[in-house]
Formats: sequence, C-alpha cells, structure tokens
Amino acid sequence: MASVELTRRELVAAFLGASVASACQRQQAPRPTVPGAIVDRAVEAGHKLRGGPLPRAEAFEKVDVLIVGAGAAGLSAAWRLASAGVTDVRVVELEAEAGGTSRSGRNAVSAFPWGAHYLPSPLEDRGPVMRLLREMDAVTGVDAEGRPSFAEELLIQEPDERHFYRGHWYEGLYLRAGASGKDLEELERFDARMNAFAAARDAKGRKAFAVPVALSSDDAEWTALDALSMARWLETEGFQSPRLKWFVDYACRDDYGTTSEHVSAWAGIWYFAARQNGQGERSDGFLSWPEGNGRLVRQLLSSLGPRQVEPNVLVHTVEPGEGGCRVHAVDARTGAPRAFQARQVVLACPRFVAAHVVAPWREARPAWMDAFVYSPWVVANLTLSGPPASRGFPLAWDNVLYESQSLGYVVATHQSLRQDERGPTVLTWYLPMAGEDVKAERNKALLATYADWEALVMADLLPAHPGVGALTQRLEVQRWGHAMIRPAPGFLWGEARRAAGESLGRHLHFAHTDLGGMALFEEANWFGVRAAERALSGLGRTSTSWL
Repeated sequence: MASVELTRRELVAAFLGASVASACQRQQAPRPTVPGAIVDRAVEAGHKLRGGPLPRAEAFEKVDVLIVGAGAAGLSAAWRLASAGVTDVRVVELEAEAGGTSRSGRNAVSAFPWGAHYLPSPLEDRGPVMRLLREMDAVTGVDAEGRPSFAEELLIQEPDERHFYRGHWYEGLYLRAGASGKDLEELERFDARMNAFAAARDAKGRKAFAVPVALSSDDAEWTALDALSMARWLETEGFQSPRLKWFVDYACRDDYGTTSEHVSAWAGIWYFAARQNGQGERSDGFLSWPEGNGRLVRQLLSSLGPRQVEPNVLVHTVEPGEGGCRVHAVDARTGAPRAFQARQVVLACPRFVAAHVVAPWREARPAWMDAFVYSPWVVANLTLSGPPASRGFPLAWDNVLYESQSLGYVVATHQSLRQDERGPTVLTWYLPMAGEDVKAERNKALLATYADWEALVMADLLPAHPGVGALTQRLEVQRWGHAMIRPAPGFLWGEARRAAGESLGRHLHFAHTDLGGMALFEEANWFGVRAAERALSGLGRTSTSWL
C-alpha cells in the first residue's frame, strides 16, 4: 500500500471509494501541500509485547490497587475507588496522555477530539454516568417521570447535522432530496419498528434494548436477533430502499466501525431503539465539548491525585497469585524495568492486549479470545484559517459525506459560542476501516504515509469544499489500529463475551468497552465501575453499588 505503488486516484479509491476518486479527478485546481504529521506512537510501543521476553525488575512497588490502562474504563475504575476512600491506587498507561480513544488535543485555535466526540444524554436519572454528569454540573433538573435535563450550553447547537450529496449540502442525515414515495414509506415503517423495540419490556420490566447493554433484557425473544446480521434483518423485514440501507449502514459504521453486513441485528436495532422512549422521542440530545469526550476524561482525572496516573508505562506481564498479583512493566521511553505487587489489579485494556499480558493466558489462550474483533480507525484534525465554503445547507456540527467511505467531519469550534463565525476552526475527520478483513484494513492504515493521508483527506473534502486546501494550515493524523470492538452476529449474547468479563481468581478484574461489545463511553464507564467494586470487595470493603 506504499504511496509509490499507487496513483493518487487508485489510493483514494482504495480508502474512500470510487465515487470520491472520480469527484477528485474532476477537480482542476492543484492541491497545495499541507504541513502536518502522523502523531500516534502506541503502535510501535504496543507491538513490543509480541517481541519476546522483556526485562523484569527485582524490587517490587507495593500498592493496594493497580489499574492498567488510563482509558475511560480504567479512569472510571479509579474514580469509583476514590469515591470509596481508597487512596493507595496507581493507574499506569502506555501512552504519554490518559484518555485512550477519548483522548483530546489542543492548539491555538481550539481543543479537539482524537476519538469519541459526544455523549448521548441519558434518558433516566440513574447509573454512574449520571453521577459523573452531576459532578460536572451538567444536570439542570429531573422531571416528574424521572427524565433528566441538561445544561443548554452542553447540548449540540443547531444546525447539528447535514450531509453532502452530488454537489450540495442537505439538512439531516437521511437523504430526502429526490426520495420516492416507497423510500419514505419504508423510512416511516422502519421508524415504527424501532419505536416498538424501544417500548418493549420483558416480564421483569427490563427494556429489551438498554444503555448500557448489561441492563437489557436477556429474554430469547430479543437476544435471538443477535444471531443474524443487521443487513439480513432488513432483508427479511422487506426493507429494500437504498436510502434506508445507507442510513442504517452509516449508523453501523459510526458506532461499530463496520457495515450492517458485519453487525448483528441486535446491535443494529440497539443503535436506533436504546436511546428513545418508544414514542419516537429520543434522549434530550447529544452532550459535547470542543475536545469531545476528552472533557469526560478530565472530569474523571480530577478525582485522582497528581501522582496517581503514570504515563509511558508498558505492562507486559500480570501474574495472579494467592495474596494478589505481581505485575511487570518497562518504561516505554527508556526500557527500564518496573515491578508492582498489588493486592488487587484492574486490567483495563482490550482482550487482544490481555492475551499477551495475563501470564496464564499466554500459556493457554482462552477459546473465547478469537471472538473479539476490532475495527481500525483513522482520525485527522485539520486547522483551518476560516470555515470552508459550502453549497446548500450551512456548516453544522456533524457534516457527513454521503458517497464517501469516511464519515465526514465534526467542527470542534461549533460548541464554543464564538461570535465570529468567519474565524479559524478545527475540523475532526473520521474514517472507519470497515472491511471484513480487519488485518488487511489495519495494514492499509499503518502503511500509508503522511503524504498519503494528506492526499486522502484533501481528496475527500475537496468536492464538498472547493479551496479547502488553501484554508488548511495544518493536518495531524491519528491511527487507531484496534479502535472499536465489532458486535458481529452472535457476539453480544454469546458465551465469549460473558466469559471474558469474569474475574480471574480473587485479585484480577477486567474493564473495557469490548466487554460490553460496543465501543461507547457508557460501556467503558459501567465496566470500570464494576471492576472497581469487585476490587473493593477483594480489599474487604463494603460499599453500596453504583450499578
């Protein structure tokens, strides 16, 4: 996939699709060179786990709870422990900064996300996410039916969504322009089906589709939907409209990193049903900040002491024992060995990393491990001297490119309430590598050079924004090789996901979004809190559950 092996048109077609390559080919203006860089380094550091034995220290640092991984799950675990008064907690992180795929950046123009960029506002006043939002003063009240309301400045301002199709921007995400009567009838019927799923309850009163997934009904009436793909479900239900199929595919690519062919029908329906009340009314809206979910990371970090989170630590071995766990690590910068003796360990990393780290699993790899499949993603942040020119509906928070394999971009400054709409801005561009062969997709992403990514991003944006290259002052690219767990058919309600979430003995507990089967903040937070409460029990402390 090296850039010297492909023409620009072939490169664009391979990543973004033939329609984008064709549109790019029609552009006459030369493309200027944009300064920038590929900014990630975790790929090289993380792959050290595959390279054979790493050094071990002889002296052990003792700690009550060691949390491995400072993503949303690991920080949620530390936050829960802090609330229970546990102070001897250490969080170690491979990267130079905490946050995982909720990490953010900042430049002279704005803060911006490097991954997750919003949180759907909860429908109910319960659970750890609501507790976190209250700590942030994001909750303004709760109505008589228990539905919370949120600070107006945190809810996405209008215009919130638009899509680009054949030279013109249109409001919303569903392509209504030129829609036939049959297209609109199918959309109405689809919405009615999703409303019914949202209203469904089992005999215990549980929602059929809930947030987080763990609160959903496990009745076979609903979980049987996990056995087939969302694409197959649409087919069996008689949905044939290409516009509806695109809309559902977009939803699957957005939340799961792949198309409806590779997502279970249960997960596909969950996207549309879990966050609404059954009457077609969705949650209060999306909560977002210029830095996206980096704001949630900052709130979690605020509960911890300044020395409780250590970056640049590569944990390579966790050995459960009778009195706790021995954990071996190296400094990711110098290679110097470290070792910890922890009474309790929360391993807040994905299963494919845990397979290399947990000593018993290196000896006998669990059979369920291969069920965990992850979508690669690429995120690029473009700093512009001013907003790009558009034809049609005006610049929105979320700007989707209908004919591209990318998702388009969000505008980091949209939530800043800045008066000068002509000033500089930052666009955050997202590309899920959605193909079935995730290893091939990952290799494509990792082998592409900065010059390749510059060509790809500009080719993607140029049809919608002529002259965008002249406005772009800098482009930075972040590659996420294993960004999102894929809820493939049979995975969410299969034995593999259940088994992977079980603690290993009395001292080693697990937390990550992949245990929920969806790469969402609510899942990371729920599993982080669950792991922390198991660690509290292991320490002999009693505390009322937050779950």
